[in-house]
Amino acid sequence: MSGAARRGSAGRLDGRVLDLNADLGESFGVYRYGADEALMPLLTSANVACGAHAGDPRTMRESVALAQQHGVAVGAHVGLADRAGFGRRMIPVTPVEVRDLCLAQMGALSGFLRAAGLPLAHLKLHGALYMMANADPGLAEATTAAVTAFDPDLAVFALPGSALGAAAAAAGLRVVEEYFADRPYRGAEVRMFGWTTADVGSPDDAAGRAVELLSDPVFGTVGTVCVHSDTPGAPAVLAAVRDRLLAAGCGLAAPHATAPLPRPAPAHRP
Repeated sequence: MSGAARRGSAGRLDGRVLDLNADLGESFGVYRYGADEALMPLLTSANVACGAHAGDPRTMRESVALAQQHGVAVGAHVGLADRAGFGRRMIPVTPVEVRDLCLAQMGALSGFLRAAGLPLAHLKLHGALYMMANADPGLAEATTAAVTAFDPDLAVFALPGSALGAAAAAAGLRVVEEYFADRPYRGAEVRMFGWTTADVGSPDDAAGRAVELLSDPVFGTVGTVCVHSDTPGAPAVLAAVRDRLLAAGCGLAAPHATAPLPRPAPAHRP
């Protein structure tokens, strides 16, 4: 069967509702990292670093405030305690260590959310830990055990067909399968590491690829689309992807486990 036949009406996403997420809040101390302020108005969900691979108390507070300003749902972006490698080095960890990392980091971010009167919406693992838990059933089960113990209403972001998605579903958690607009793909598999900007292409390339792949039934269960805040030109990539999804008939909304966050009212003009 041809690609066009599999997709049916190629490039159309009528009736589909997708979340737009970004990994952000990754500055710490005097180091500024990522295009958070430019990305946040374009998002429906924000994955905020919780102080392990990146982030710190001030950045968590500022990220929560920025998300609240733009009506964006907030999830915990849980990573390995590896600032030197930005959480992208494959460091061996045990299931118990993964459970502890998840609980500690969800707890840290939830303090700032509670102070702002906002709920924690989901968990998304970061970098190496994301790829490890999506592939390793033991780490996947440890992750979902932490979410179940902390708040079983939270959603879990995972790769389609992954061990993490299977473990979350088995635990009765909401699974939100993820597509990465700023990463190249080999068939249905994302190349998370070892890519170049030439592999990703221009913002228009990324947007066209997103609509093409997401209109294929192979990606029919995807519920969220990610652009990383540290990708070169991330705001332009996200804007192009957002515009192309809307033009293809797709709706945009966060996959809330509870009531949606209200969008801010327009500023009053005298």
